[in-house]
Formats: sequence, structure tokens, C-alpha cells
Amino acid sequence: MIETNLLSAGASLPSSRMSPWPVRAVVALSNGLLAIERVAIMSFMGILTLLILINVTTRYAGLPIYWIDESAVYATVWLTFIGASAMTRLRLDFAVTMLTERLSARGQQIARIISTLAVVGFGFGLGVMCWLWMDPVGIASAGFDAKTYAGETFNFLYTERTQTLNWPSWIVYLALPIFAISMTLHGLANTLEDLGIVSRSAFPGFQPTTSDGIN
Repeated sequence: MIETNLLSAGASLPSSRMSPWPVRAVVALSNGLLAIERVAIMSFMGILTLLILINVTTRYAGLPIYWIDESAVYATVWLTFIGASAMTRLRLDFAVTMLTERLSARGQQIARIISTLAVVGFGFGLGVMCWLWMDPVGIASAGFDAKTYAGETFNFLYTERTQTLNWPSWIVYLALPIFAISMTLHGLANTLEDLGIVSRSAFPGFQPTTSDGIN
């Protein structure tokens, strides 16, 4: 009897193999990106820990390295955005359930879909903003000459450099468009799962978690 019930329950679940290939492609890209983000998160955590240890050691020895502080800040920024993207796919983002927990199961499902669609909308809007801000077409039209581009558009993004590392600032700011793309992709994958078009994915390498929030 138990096996029959399990088989019946399993038959009612959508199968990834039965889903259209664009759906499978979105989910596969999202899961592949999540695997890359996992490695990036561990790498940046290691880099940040190493930078802090070096900073403490050199300051204690009276030989501080002036670019360590800025490096630690940028490592934290990239770690934050990559971690936020991964949390979106893992459904570990923050949720307020004062209203949704009083809804029926159907109502909660609808609220969850609306929530994931809002994530997609935010990610898409952020991507559009980054496109307008970084203006890749404009800088390419200027022959990738930062000074010429700044003189024509008064956009000095590509002429700015970091204070101590002396890196082009736009390299550091790439965290924003990358986050916009990854967040949009993860949001689409979550939406497809919430709509029941494809079954929910397992995430090897991440501890299984449950969330009572609508996310």
C-alpha cells in the first residue's frame, strides 16, 4: 500500500525529462551557475580570510600593506553579491510571512509565484540599469577609448581607477551586471518549479534546508 501511494505521488510530479527543452535549458543553466557560484563563494571566503590575516599580521609587525584594506572590501562586495545570487536559487532569501501563512495552500502557491516573478523583475530591471550605465555599445563605438567616451557622454566610469590597487573601477563594478544576470536566471528557474512545469532540483554540495517563507 505504501509503495502504491508513493508511486502514485511520484506519477503526479512533473518530470524534467517531459518538460520542453527551453525549460530544461533554463533550469540546467541555473543549476550549473549555482555550482560555479559555490566554488566562487568558497574562493572569496578563503581570499577574504587570508587578506584579514595578512592585514592583522603586518599591522602587528608595524609593516602594514596599504592595499590590503581595499582588497578586503572588494572581496567582501563580490562575496556578498555572489552569495545573494546563490541564496536566491536555494530559496534562502528573506521572507515576511505575516500575511501568507494565513492563506490556503493554493493562496500560498500563488503568493510564492508572485514573489519569484518579482525577483525576476528586479533582476531584469537591474540588468537594464547596468546596461545603460556601462553602455557597452557606446564604449565600443568610441573605439574603447575611455577619455573619448567620457568627453562625449560625460560618463566617467571607464576613466576611474581604484584608490590603492589602481585597477579600472569598471572591473570591480562588474559584480552588479553579473548579479543581475544570475539573479534573473535563478528567479526564472524557481518560477518554473513553482508553476509545476518542472520538478524541483536537488543541489549537491549544499546542505538541504527547508523554508517556511514564501520565496
